[in-house]
Amino acid sequence: MNNLVTESKNIPESNSQLTLSISPIALTIEGRETPLELRITLPVSGEDIPIILLSHGHGPSSYLPSKDGYAPLVNYCAEQGFAVIQPTHASSRVGGLDNTHPDAPLFLNERVLEMKTILDSLAQIERDIVSLSGRLDKERIAIVGHSAGAMTAAMLMGMTLPHISSVLDQRIKVGVLLAAVGKGGDDLIESARERFPEINPNYSSMTTKNLVVYGDQDLSPHFTTRNADWHADPYHIAPGSDFLLTLMGGKHGLGGIAGYDAKETDDEDPDRLAITQKMTAAYLKSALYEDDNAWEQACEALQAFASKQAYVESKH
Repeated sequence: MNNLVTESKNIPESNSQLTLSISPIALTIEGRETPLELRITLPVSGEDIPIILLSHGHGPSSYLPSKDGYAPLVNYCAEQGFAVIQPTHASSRVGGLDNTHPDAPLFLNERVLEMKTILDSLAQIERDIVSLSGRLDKERIAIVGHSAGAMTAAMLMGMTLPHISSVLDQRIKVGVLLAAVGKGGDDLIESARERFPEINPNYSSMTTKNLVVYGDQDLSPHFTTRNADWHADPYHIAPGSDFLLTLMGGKHGLGGIAGYDAKETDDEDPDRLAITQKMTAAYLKSALYEDDNAWEQACEALQAFASKQAYVESKH
């Protein structure tokens, strides 16, 4: 029950499941002195639980860009039946690598390495943690990324960069890009091209099925002079991008996915947050299970009850 949610309350969802959160889980990464720390949040009971790898952004807060952030999105997806795995990425202020590292400041190579290490270690994690033993569905793996995390997710779904070869991981079956970066090159202001040469994505090679989500007021003057639809570029370019969810009035926080009442959020709005939560979970359910119609039902309800808040476009 959420008294703050109004228009989006009619978007259907599964009954909320009781969840548990396990943290910290430590994984060794070759060449690093400190381990990669994870949090896994999942239903208390059940087996064959589909997995979401969540890649956090690189925002201004000290702790939200880590395994301890994004509770609004993480907890919701876990209540809807997913096992959400959150690493503290190399870019994190609280637990990441030093900014003198050659992959700084975005740490895109290290982020990809971290995600692949998690995938390689799923069986080990299940062996080490009794409450997880045999419960994860390692054939149904999704990835969700926000902002810099969306670049991480896109790379693992096939997007390439000029200085990085393809790191497509076919163990990931589907994804959601939240407030992703748009085209680079001449679409970036000069200072952004000089400071972040990494931001030059080629989405034409992103073939893994995905949903793109952006806010139509998410202006990024520190990167581009284009309007907010810069963040929708992956949908228009990538062959794997099936749907585009546009949040009207939404900014980079997409209603508040990084944390409740947080400075990270520039557009905190309970309905906008609920739409991001519900539509993300519904899309992943239907993408991972062929006979699931959660996405179709969510789209119909969004149009019927919350069309002033958001709308969906499809290539089909």
